[in-house]
Amino acid sequence: MSTTDSRPVFLNLLRIRQPVMAVVSIFHRISGVLMILALPGLVYLLNLSLSNQAGFSQVADLLASPVLKLLAVLLGWALTHHILAGIRFMLLDFDLGIDRAVARKTAWLVHVGALLLTAVLAGLIFGVLPGMPL
Repeated sequence: MSTTDSRPVFLNLLRIRQPVMAVVSIFHRISGVLMILALPGLVYLLNLSLSNQAGFSQVADLLASPVLKLLAVLLGWALTHHILAGIRFMLLDFDLGIDRAVARKTAWLVHVGALLLTAVLAGLIFGVLPGMPL
């Protein structure tokens, strides 16, 4: 007599090793959600800064705080990762880079490129890199 277990199986997603291409896809979705969730706050800050001189000063003071600078770096990562992954996915739609080895390399390029661009942005935001501090 054969018995089959029909109970649900607990999948620990932190223990499953995803391929790098799947991680790019997951981060692409996460970065899109982060940007959408940040949009109302960014629109509010833009509206406040354009209302009058006092509003502009208030927004400038808010953006000088370390917490909002870290949020700006996080949004910078979300934007750069989303753009680079989006370009990669568009190229895949045109059957460019569909080979597994090439797809793996381009996935790593998305991760590394997003981190490098975010590091440059963080350097500008925190005034570490020369240039106009943001």
